[in-house]
Amino acid sequence: MGLKSLAFPVILLVTFGATPAVEGGEGAAKSRKVILDTDPGIDDAMAILFALRSPALEVLGITTVFGNADTEVGTANALCLVELAGREVPVARGAEHPWVVPKASPPDFVHGADGLGNVGAPTPAGKAIEMSAAEFIVATARKYPGEVTLIAVGRLTNLALALALEPRLPTLVKEVVLMGGSASARGNVSPVAEANVWGDPHAADIVFTAPWGVTMVGLDVTTRVRMQDELLLRMAGKNERVGGFLYRISRFYRRFHDSTGVTGGFYVHDPSAVAYAIDPSLFSTEKARVRVVTEGLAVGQTIAVVGPVTERWEPWRGRPEVKVCREVDAERLLRLFETTIAP
Repeated sequence: MGLKSLAFPVILLVTFGATPAVEGGEGAAKSRKVILDTDPGIDDAMAILFALRSPALEVLGITTVFGNADTEVGTANALCLVELAGREVPVARGAEHPWVVPKASPPDFVHGADGLGNVGAPTPAGKAIEMSAAEFIVATARKYPGEVTLIAVGRLTNLALALALEPRLPTLVKEVVLMGGSASARGNVSPVAEANVWGDPHAADIVFTAPWGVTMVGLDVTTRVRMQDELLLRMAGKNERVGGFLYRISRFYRRFHDSTGVTGGFYVHDPSAVAYAIDPSLFSTEKARVRVVTEGLAVGQTIAVVGPVTERWEPWRGRPEVKVCREVDAERLLRLFETTIAP
């Protein structure tokens, strides 16, 4: 289960074609049933509000996991965001630590001590439901077989736990869309690793190799989408409650990006996965078999192999193909985000 650090860092990728629009795209009459698995998180907050306000998505629930904040803090943040959006959506508390590796400290230098930019977000009135995140995912998939898309924008621990709880889950879930990994872009917690996968590499490898349809919205595309203050200020001017909140929490996130030399705004990681669920035609994809390095110097690296797998590449043989996002229409994605948050 998983890979030790490999001797070759080369990522094997070839050409790709555009992914056609599918049900749930812009203008679609039927909304897509989704569960949002998240570790709120500033960009997670943007993703949650994006999903809750989109007429293309029916958010059946939000499940929380450790990552950008501890699970307790992230759960409170999710409840706060649901209430901010004026919605009644169940929130299920999830995993508090990784599958195997030691838990890393939350990156408070990116998201703030409270996960939401230290703006003093209100204490939620609601509470999480009794079911765990994994139990909620399984129960909801059983209730709506073949209809539920899992949008995972944090560590993939809850999804791996749900698979262990219900081995038939891949036959019950419509699709998994995850923000994580990188096929060829530089990592953001190491030269080769993306944070969500690095934070629980064993769980990520389980999810990538399970027999369900996975789409990887990784750093290859999310670092090409950059949100500028002008867009945030326009949203705040049209919708002070939601747009103004996003502007305020984004100040901490923006300062972090500025400190690392990112120009032209800050990266739009988690909302990009929600955008894919709303309108896949925003992206171009290619199929690849993806494995995750679980030990050593390259822990958390996602290695994507396109095309036939030789006998010497045993770890990838017989594994299901994943759709890897390779290009994105950043301008159209940002326009979709803006018009959804502040029409």
